[in-house]
Amino acid sequence: MNKNEMFRLLNVNLDMAIEAHELLRGEANAEVSGVVMTQEKSAYALVTTIVIETEEGARQMGRPIGQYVTMEAPVLLSNDYSAHHELTEILGQQLIRMMSLDESASVLLVGLGNWNATPDALGPQVITKSLITRHLYQFTPETLKGKLREVSAITPGVLGLTGIETAEIIRGIVEHVHPDLVIAIDALAAGSLERIGASIQLADTGISPGSGVGNCRMGLTEETIGCKVLAIGLPTVVNAAVIAHHTLECLLDQLKTSPALYRIYQELNPQMTQQILSEVLAPFHGNLMVTPKEIDTLIESSARIITGALSMSLHPEINEQNYPAYFQ
Repeated sequence: MNKNEMFRLLNVNLDMAIEAHELLRGEANAEVSGVVMTQEKSAYALVTTIVIETEEGARQMGRPIGQYVTMEAPVLLSNDYSAHHELTEILGQQLIRMMSLDESASVLLVGLGNWNATPDALGPQVITKSLITRHLYQFTPETLKGKLREVSAITPGVLGLTGIETAEIIRGIVEHVHPDLVIAIDALAAGSLERIGASIQLADTGISPGSGVGNCRMGLTEETIGCKVLAIGLPTVVNAAVIAHHTLECLLDQLKTSPALYRIYQELNPQMTQQILSEVLAPFHGNLMVTPKEIDTLIESSARIITGALSMSLHPEINEQNYPAYFQ
C-alpha cells in the first residue's frame, strides 16, 4: 500500500507543503502541474521554496495558491549555538523577503496552540520571548524612529480552553488594532520522523489550526480575519500510523529480498497490511500522535530561533549580532 492511500484511509493530514509535493511527485514520477520548486543549500540548511501558481496545482496539493518555504536543518536538534545563530539569520532573511513591509507597518503576532501541552506550546513560547512594542511605540525616541516597528501579540489559546474559535478572536483584534500583517506561529504534524523538530515552514497563505492532528478549525486567512497572514510552523508530532506504515514497509522489503520468505511476501496484499494497521491503532481510532522525549528542550531552542528571526525581520535596528539582547 502506497503512502498516499495509507494517509487517506487513516485520515493522516500533511501540514507541510514539501511533504505533499514529495508524495505527489513520487506517485506520478513527474513534476506537479502548476507547482514550481526551487532549492538553496547552505552549510546547515536546505531551503526549499514551493510556489503553487494555478488552481490545478492548488487542487492537487490540497492547499491554496501561494508560497511555501521550508528550511530543513537537522542541526536544529543539536545544541550547536553557532549553527542555530546561522539558522536564525537564514530564517530572518526569508521572513524579510516574504513580508515586504514598509518602515511604518504594524504587525500582530499570534502564538497558536495550547500552553499546557508541550508539543503544542511553540506559539505561546515564541510570544513570551518576543519584543512587543505597540504599547510603547508612541514613546519611542526620535533616534529609534524607523528602526523599531509597532508590534503587538496575543496567545489566544485553543477552542477547548476558551470555547471561542481562534479565528473569531483574531478577527476581533484585527478590527480594533488594524495591523498590516498577522504572523501566526504554530506547531505542525509531520509526515515523516526525520522532519520532527528539524524543519521550519513559512507560508503566505495563512494557517488552519489543528489540521495536522485531524482537528480542523476555522482557518486564519486574509478572507476570514481581514488581514494578510504569514504562518510559521515547526513539526513537533507525527501520527503513529506513519511509523507503523514505515515499519511494515521495511518488513515487506526484507521479505521481498529473502528467497526463504519471498512466498510469504507474495501472499500479502494491501488490504491485509491496512487491516493490520487498523487493528494496531484501533484503541485510538487512528489518532495517536507521537512526540520525542526531548520535546521540551526542542520547543525552547526552536522558539528562540524563531523569535530571533522575527526580531531581525520586524525591527531594522536589530541584526544578527545583537538580536539575543532583545529577548524577553
